[in-house]
Amino acid sequence: MFGIESTPRDREVYEETLRDFLPDAIVDCHVHLWTPRCREGFLRPDSLVSWPDLVAADCTFEDLEASYRAMFPGKKVRAVLMTTPTCHLAAGNAYVEDLIRKTGLPAFFCIRPETGEEEIRAAFARGFSGVKPYLNYAPSYIPPKEIRIYDFLTPAQLRLMDELGGKVMLHIARDGRLADPVNIAQLMEIDEKYPNAKVIVAHIGRAYTAEALGNAFDTLKNSRNLLFDFTANTFEPAITACLRAVGPGRLLFGSDMPITKMRMYRVTENGNYINVVPRGLYGDVSGDPHMRESDDGDRITTFMYEELLAFRKAAEKTGLTRREIADVMAGNTVRLFGMQA
Repeated sequence: MFGIESTPRDREVYEETLRDFLPDAIVDCHVHLWTPRCREGFLRPDSLVSWPDLVAADCTFEDLEASYRAMFPGKKVRAVLMTTPTCHLAAGNAYVEDLIRKTGLPAFFCIRPETGEEEIRAAFARGFSGVKPYLNYAPSYIPPKEIRIYDFLTPAQLRLMDELGGKVMLHIARDGRLADPVNIAQLMEIDEKYPNAKVIVAHIGRAYTAEALGNAFDTLKNSRNLLFDFTANTFEPAITACLRAVGPGRLLFGSDMPITKMRMYRVTENGNYINVVPRGLYGDVSGDPHMRESDDGDRITTFMYEELLAFRKAAEKTGLTRREIADVMAGNTVRLFGMQA
């Protein structure tokens, strides 16, 4: 699907609840770009959730821009670029590197634990601004439920990011997600040992349910440098807890495009998040514990809007000013990457 076609429900949601709330300038710090060639022959790990693949087979830069125009009429939207870790990294990184030259936008370099210092330094010299490690590149002998941050983002890589002031887009592992005590301990250690590395905890640590959020911010509020994005997170209590713990200056908007093209709303049951989607739109989803169909498809809008509606509720609960909302939606990322306002 190239771009996205807005429905009457989309236009209703945008015009009545989002257009005036959102600033005129938006910067999306978390997108994934790849062409069909980047995934040819790639075997997706069985340990990863499969529902995102139902939304888009690929996402080019032109596709991204077309989607932004449809979703955010009247707004100027830019992105921090990144390929997807679920592709051949050499091909995906090369595609993004070409876009850096063409657009001047900042970008993350996707890495594995074995990616060495020289390769990362060379990538930065070619225009990349940060790195994106991912849990599926942890050593295969480690059970998925036991993967720790240092299993896919090494201390040597963190030391280099600390030296360079590099950005890190960090998607944490483990079933407990943000609430997992090992994750909390390692995040606090990273915050203390690598203060000059700009570490973004993606998806607010994948805290999509009350159980995954837990009391994590009782400890993480004591961090000094960690940043958080609320990418693909519609769980308002997590966004609210993050704002109250670390303030709007350390929260960033990200979308996870093209995944947020999905038509859905999210419910939680027994610690599990469930995407409720229009019946038949994404094929047979009966075997996926994160998917459920509804016959009320005409009233279902996009994942993107659902995420932003959750942020609006959190902003209202925490009393954010217009300036603070603009910082979360753009200003914080502009300053982080040295972009022109």
